[in-house]
Amino acid sequence: MGEGGGQILRTALALSIVTGEPFRMINIRARRSNPGLQQQHLTSVMAAAKVSGARVDGAYRGSTSITFEPHSVKCGDYTIDIGTAGSISLVLQTLLPVLVIANCNRVTLEITGGTDVPKAPPIDYMRHVLAHNLSLMGPRLNIEVMRRGHYPRGGGRVKVTVEPAAKLRPIRITELGELRGVWGISHAVRLPSHVAVRQAKAAEEYLAQLGLSPKITLEYYEQSSDPHLGPGSGITLWAESTNGQRIGSDALGERGKPAEAVGREAAEGLAAVIKAGAAFDDHMGDMLVPFLALANGESQYTVANLTSHLSTNIEVVKMFIKTEIEAIKRTSNVLIKVKGIGLGLR
Repeated sequence: MGEGGGQILRTALALSIVTGEPFRMINIRARRSNPGLQQQHLTSVMAAAKVSGARVDGAYRGSTSITFEPHSVKCGDYTIDIGTAGSISLVLQTLLPVLVIANCNRVTLEITGGTDVPKAPPIDYMRHVLAHNLSLMGPRLNIEVMRRGHYPRGGGRVKVTVEPAAKLRPIRITELGELRGVWGISHAVRLPSHVAVRQAKAAEEYLAQLGLSPKITLEYYEQSSDPHLGPGSGITLWAESTNGQRIGSDALGERGKPAEAVGREAAEGLAAVIKAGAAFDDHMGDMLVPFLALANGESQYTVANLTSHLSTNIEVVKMFIKTEIEAIKRTSNVLIKVKGIGLGLR
C-alpha cells in the first residue's frame, strides 16, 4: 500500500457502504510510535457506521484491527462531534462518496472539530474546490462554516447539505484550459487582523508575477466579538478554468512562521499546478478516484504528480470495485483513466 492507514481506512469505509461489502483491516498503523486507531480515525468509523447502520468490531483507541459490516444508508440529519481538533474535512472524505449517490432527497451533516488543521485539506478547499468539482458530476453540495477550529482547541462547526444524484456523471478534463479567474480566503482568528492582510498580500504579489490578479477575501474578527476557541490562520486559493473545473492550493499558519511565508506557500502551490498544465491539483486528483469509479462511464483527467495518496486510493478502489484504472505518466503531468461502474443507491 502506498499510504498510511488513515487514507486506506477512509476509502474502504466509503466503498464498503456503497458496495455492501464488509471488510476487515489489520495491522492499522502498526509501525507508528502510537499504533492503532486514533480519535480522528474513530470518528470516521463511527460516522460511517451511523449513516449505514453498520456493525463494527474493534472501534476503540489503539485498536490495530477493525471489522466493518454495513447495512443500508439512512437518510436524515446527522450530528457528528469529533471531540478534538480532528479534521472535519477527513470525515467528509469518508462520507461524501456515499452521500452523493444516496437514495435520499437531501442529507444534512453538522460536524464539530477542526476546520483548519495540519495534514488535512482546509474546509475552504472542501467548500470552494471539492464541492464545485463534484457538482460537475451531478450532486449539489453546500458547505457552511459557522465557526473555525484550529489545533489544538478545535471547536469548529460546519454544516454540510448534500442533494444526491441518481448516478454520477463521468469527468473528461485532461487540460487545465484558460483561467477565468483566481480567488481566495485569508483568515486569522484570535489574532491581529494584519496576519490575514499580510498572508493575502504575499499571495497577491507572487501571483502578480504570473499575470494573475486574485480576488482574496479577508476574514478576521474584533477581539471582543471573536467566537473562536483558539488562535489560528491560513489561506486557501483557487482558480476556475474555462473547462469548468477548479484547482486549489492552501497553507496554514503556525507559530514562528511569518504570515508572508504562509501566503507565498499557497501561491507557489497554485502556480505549480498551473505550470504543469494539469486539469486538477494533486489533492483533488486522489480525492476524485472513488467518485469516478462509481460514475456512469469512463473518466479521464490529469494531475501534476502520481502521489502516494493517489496510488493508495487506486489500490483500495480496486479491492471493492471491479474496474480498470490507469495512471499514465506524460511529459509534464499524469493522465488518469477510470472506468466507472455506474453505481447508484436508488
